[in-house]
Amino acid sequence: MAQVLSTPGVYVEEKSAFSTSVVPVATAMPAFLGYTEKAARGSKSLLNVPTKISSLSEYHQLFGGAPKIKHTIAAGEGGGYTLEVDKATDFKLYNSLRLFYANGGGSCYIVSLGDYSSEVKSADFTGEETAGGLQALLREPEPTMLLAPDSLLLAEEDFNSLQQQFLMHCGKDTKSRVALLEVFGGDQPRTMDDEDVIKKFRNGIGTNFLDFGATYYPWLNTTIVKSDELDFTNLANPDGLVSILTANVTAAVEAGKLDESKSAAMQEIFQQLTSDDANVKNLHNTLLAISPLYKQVLSDIRHSVNVMAPAAAMAGVYSMVDKVSGIQKAPANVSLGAVVSPTVNITSKMQEDLNLPLDGKAVNAIRPFPGKGVLVWGARTLDGNSQDWRYVNVRRTLLFIEQTIKNGAERFVFEPNTPSTWNSVTSTIANALNKFWTSGILTGNSTTEAFSVQVGLGSTMTATDILDGIMRITVKVAIARPAEFIVITFQQQMAGADAAGGSEGGEE
Repeated sequence: MAQVLSTPGVYVEEKSAFSTSVVPVATAMPAFLGYTEKAARGSKSLLNVPTKISSLSEYHQLFGGAPKIKHTIAAGEGGGYTLEVDKATDFKLYNSLRLFYANGGGSCYIVSLGDYSSEVKSADFTGEETAGGLQALLREPEPTMLLAPDSLLLAEEDFNSLQQQFLMHCGKDTKSRVALLEVFGGDQPRTMDDEDVIKKFRNGIGTNFLDFGATYYPWLNTTIVKSDELDFTNLANPDGLVSILTANVTAAVEAGKLDESKSAAMQEIFQQLTSDDANVKNLHNTLLAISPLYKQVLSDIRHSVNVMAPAAAMAGVYSMVDKVSGIQKAPANVSLGAVVSPTVNITSKMQEDLNLPLDGKAVNAIRPFPGKGVLVWGARTLDGNSQDWRYVNVRRTLLFIEQTIKNGAERFVFEPNTPSTWNSVTSTIANALNKFWTSGILTGNSTTEAFSVQVGLGSTMTATDILDGIMRITVKVAIARPAEFIVITFQQQMAGADAAGGSEGGEE
């Protein structure tokens, strides 16, 4: 209603000349679920509290450092040895976060489910008992990716069930994020039988909300854990190491490669490995100098802890590609940082079943290429048979647009459902989509080819909708899709006069 003027004078009215702007939401904001050394900001507990960090140093302040991953060593045949990781100590979140930052990661959320003394339970991830995990993330609208590196510590049946819940969380509960899933046992080669790791993965994830997930195979040999981070305290049974080192020098004496006095001195040093008051740093450096076998044991431990699942690296790649090229760019044909090689060397022939399976559950390959390094060689969601949601960048781009438009439209809640409001809504959304088109997120030679916005009685709404207080808006967008298959056709042609050496401009 217009203002009623009752006192003579001059009145100033301001009228908005521009439509309301829409602030784009974050595109690459992963949320990591797992176990940490601690979880506190001062005296305030951060257990099961989604906490945003921007760097690894900030993580250290709030959640502590790396776990002490231990291995059990045992004598093998022919004087060798075997190493087996102690699963109770093999927490994966910390090193996965390092891999995320090594591949271009930025800000992210951490949800600590417990400390390194905790027993890993699927209920911790779902939050059924603690109201943490996935339940806590329901209250955070900003994360756009979901990762749970420590879920690999569960039994395979529990792991598969949890991955289905991750997809439901993304596709049903939030509809604003994608899940980066892992292949259980993805460091192993394919066998193409009932025990095949890819076949078991596909059977385990079900059929619901596949377009909200993506996965990558195989696992990676990385350089995240450095040599100076390991010593003999990474062994759960140092007495086993003493036995193996002692047997090694005894064999060297019998072979005439080592005299008995040196052997006795070395064995005396070996015995210090089981002492509670041993100077770890000095003893470690001494053993490196006198025992090649000790150096080899640590090298094998380092190789073991550096075998990592790829989801965290891919979260970093998503972040890096979004910053450099935009969310419309498929996160593929990109090299991985801090990665030496994949654990399984996939050929083009082997990739066929990964990329184009009959059930559509595509698994993206990670492959080495001479002169290029280790590349991400796939850009599909798990819904590979869908024309709408086949590609990761299409799924993520539409989620970005949906959440941005949703936030922008919230200011019109409770406004009159009239043509004046419809015009304002249309203008607000169209301005946002125009920015997306000019930045390359939408494709088309013109705005009419790139998007359309419709709202109004008779076009998107009925009279009943208006009576029920419903404003229906239809937005159509054209999203760029990757050139996944480039086909170049060659054929021969007859040599012309010029090619045969004819003179230019010759007489007829």
